[in-house]
Amino acid sequence: YPWGYDSDNGPDQWHKNYPIAKGRHQSPIEINNKEVHYDPSLLPWFASYDPGAAKTILNNGKTCRVVFDDSFDRSVLRGGPLPGVYRLRQLHFHWGSSDDHGSEHVVNGVRYAGELHLLHWNPKYSNYLDAVRRTDGIAVLAIFLQVGKTPKPEMKRILEEINAIKTKGKAAPFPNFDPSILFPKSRDYWTYHGSFTTPPCEECITWIVLREPIIVSSDQMAKLRSLSKNAENEPDLPLVDNWRPTQPRYFRMVSASF
Repeated sequence: YPWGYDSDNGPDQWHKNYPIAKGRHQSPIEINNKEVHYDPSLLPWFASYDPGAAKTILNNGKTCRVVFDDSFDRSVLRGGPLPGVYRLRQLHFHWGSSDDHGSEHVVNGVRYAGELHLLHWNPKYSNYLDAVRRTDGIAVLAIFLQVGKTPKPEMKRILEEINAIKTKGKAAPFPNFDPSILFPKSRDYWTYHGSFTTPPCEECITWIVLREPIIVSSDQMAKLRSLSKNAENEPDLPLVDNWRPTQPRYFRMVSASF
């Protein structure tokens, strides 16, 4: 079923075709200090990424995505709340139509300008599609983008390629990229069990949401907004507001490493 972010096919409508979107472990959520509990048993997390695993950057009409080779354990995330090693498959962004919104998770009422998701899967399952069906199948590292005066130079490499993937369906080679250059200094995180924030919204994700945002410039955010959600031969429609509103937390515990 075609889904998107407009009123006719947007988040309010997803549950009609993807009933799990109304489930009790949906993402994103609002993280509220009053409801978070510090868990001293949470370990630090580690990423070891092989820059040679980066393959392509693409515009799929919903986001800007970088795809990695996940045929073996060459780029992995481990530690933190995770039971083992998880393989990096792709990263992508969510952003708004202006700098005052765009992130999916909200922290104490604050919505950031954007959110970067690094998606990993648990190779104890035979393949990615199998992992998506398991409660411990997927781990997503989420990093907030905050507009500020001293932007992170490392974002430049991704944004340089935007012109090559202006329209939906465009892809460009994106070799030799280590996404760990995008990490903030602090490794502090919140973690909870949730879902994909796009249909079918499977509830298989261990979320690791980093407390410290990375700084981007207003120009960098504008660059993301210059992408089109339509194909080359169609009218130019800016790809903006590709974020899902927060979902009920219900009885879930959000734990903090700090």
